[in-house]
Amino acid sequence: MTQIPLYPLRFEPIYQYRLWGGRRLSKLLSVPLPGSGPIGEAWVLSDRAEHPTRIANGPLRGRTIAQLMEESPEQLLGNLAGRFTRFPLLLKFLDARDTLSVQVHPSDTQTQYLPTGETGKTEAWVVLEAGEDSRVYAGLKAATTADTLQRAVINGRVEDQLASFKPKIGDGIFVEAGTVHSLGDVVVFEVQENSDVTFRIFDWNHLDKMRQRRPLQIDQAMACIDFGQGPVRAVKPVVEPSTKSESSGSPTLRERLFLCDQFGLWRLYSDAPFHTGVAGTPRVLVCIDGAGQLEHEGVNYSIGRGDVLLMPAVAGECVCRPRHGLTLLELSLPEGGSLK
Repeated sequence: MTQIPLYPLRFEPIYQYRLWGGRRLSKLLSVPLPGSGPIGEAWVLSDRAEHPTRIANGPLRGRTIAQLMEESPEQLLGNLAGRFTRFPLLLKFLDARDTLSVQVHPSDTQTQYLPTGETGKTEAWVVLEAGEDSRVYAGLKAATTADTLQRAVINGRVEDQLASFKPKIGDGIFVEAGTVHSLGDVVVFEVQENSDVTFRIFDWNHLDKMRQRRPLQIDQAMACIDFGQGPVRAVKPVVEPSTKSESSGSPTLRERLFLCDQFGLWRLYSDAPFHTGVAGTPRVLVCIDGAGQLEHEGVNYSIGRGDVLLMPAVAGECVCRPRHGLTLLELSLPEGGSLK
């Protein structure tokens, strides 16, 4: 089969029912929500066998990221080709109308808790909406030990041991593997390792569709918790030098929110044309506010709130032209050791 040159790729979201979800993603994404029930997650870039996202634009429409990884690894990944057997990140929008279960994820080194083919799960959130009752739970209070948390589990008082704060729009929260966490009454963008390993320690007495309580995995969760971590707060963005401007308009604000072994995430704002992307390596762009166009080889690709564009390595650096103001998240893939 003749290999089709890669271009900026847009994906169709996959909506996921969650009992703690709501309907607020309808204001963020252009694809209508199904039915009338609670939708907690929109998977916007997924290389999971059970939920593969499909390309929504151009000659590769309908193909999955897994197919591209197999057929065009050099075009897609550039200098990262051969490093991964599947795309290493899973990207989502979350609408937590109610509060998620209190949970923890294992790290890449805790292999005894990882099913075959899975990695650990470090993740991060960027808050897009925060309701009156919004809350982020991340980490444990300073005095919490394994013994005090175990007693809290038995007594149904887990919340008493959780560090928490009221988030505001724009907050970035880094949830390293081993961090006890939950959140409620917020809409967030989530980047995570491509893993689906979660251990629940408390579920706020939620009932599922069958009016049953969901199972907990207390022993596994306790074994994976980093008890030396302490409370987690929103990160302080690091302002980096502005990207190159195409006009005399306002300079582009570029903030680094997260940079770890598993991913990097920057937030860019501009009302004037600017450059984005990196030659020889892939990037993912997520529009969280405003609208504009991305120019690649003379073709303009529209981008608006809720849109996700995968920039293959061969696309290199492109020009983004905002329509008035535009806020993008730019994500990088792991560039350290191998992640199979």
